[in-house]
Amino acid sequence: MSSAASFAGPQPGAAAAVDIGAALAGISDARRAAFIAAFNAVRAETERRAAPLSPEDQVIQSMPDASPIKWHRAHTSWFFEQFLLVPHAEAYRVFDERLAFLFNSYYVSAGPRHARPKRGLVTRPDAAEVTAYRRHVDAAVRDLIERAEDAALEKVLAIVEIGLHHEQQHQELMLTDILHAFAQNPLLPAYDPAWRPPLLVAGTTDFVQLDEGIHAIGHDGGGFRFDNEMPVHRQLVGPVRIARHLVSNGEWLQFIADGGYATPTLWLSDGWATVEAEGWVAPGHWRMTDGHWVAFMLGGPRRIDPAAPVCHIRYYEADACFSRRAPAEEERADG
Repeated sequence: MSSAASFAGPQPGAAAAVDIGAALAGISDARRAAFIAAFNAVRAETERRAAPLSPEDQVIQSMPDASPIKWHRAHTSWFFEQFLLVPHAEAYRVFDERLAFLFNSYYVSAGPRHARPKRGLVTRPDAAEVTAYRRHVDAAVRDLIERAEDAALEKVLAIVEIGLHHEQQHQELMLTDILHAFAQNPLLPAYDPAWRPPLLVAGTTDFVQLDEGIHAIGHDGGGFRFDNEMPVHRQLVGPVRIARHLVSNGEWLQFIADGGYATPTLWLSDGWATVEAEGWVAPGHWRMTDGHWVAFMLGGPRRIDPAAPVCHIRYYEADACFSRRAPAEEERADG
């Protein structure tokens, strides 16, 4: 995620997305204040997303590739504790030494960790204890930003910034993971009954033409970047056309009606094997109800709106549906 980006798409509730890069410009006391404000906003957003969920909701893990909401809340706190507070806040006292094993994810250098598929079996610490853990870490981070010596401040703030981007990534995962979990419940509970899908922008059905050429892609040195966005390098791009518009449910309904899920020649061999093994007949979270396609979303079951963007498409489906492919990284960067 770049420093100028927040979240794509609509968010549950009314809170504004946090533009970290814009918030962190400045020097001296104003810079410290800006980082504290950004830290408070991002950490509060995580709690806002967890707020509609019960303690029982927060412990469920519906598949090995998902994580419990409680785990996301604790892991993002462990990140600040492990990589910021322990090495840079001399007076900091670890909240609970045992939590590092539970809430490390894949940071091998930080020590052993609990197996990912078993995260949903961990009922203790409970959600309330995780809240206390977050508050303990939050207070210490704010104190460190306020009190850090000028010589150490840039190092401290760099870790805070990457920690905030890391937490925003987990905020996205919180929504996808709880959606999958609720989709397994026969009652089909809504995460947020007020949630609405994004709308397609009318009049954007044309294509962007990218002529063949060598173009520079990658981070240019300004603002935040993850290490995998470097270095800037040259890439041969095009010729290719990229659609300006999102694919609609209506287009996908036509794919279904045309027998797309019953035509093996449209699919990659691995994709067709998956269609047969898992019985795919529609995108993820789609169900046929009373003769109509219904999608399960964060707002609960909703009858498919042909004009809305299609969601929950798997790679094999996208490849099968369109002769035109998804744009590669260098094509998106140049377009």
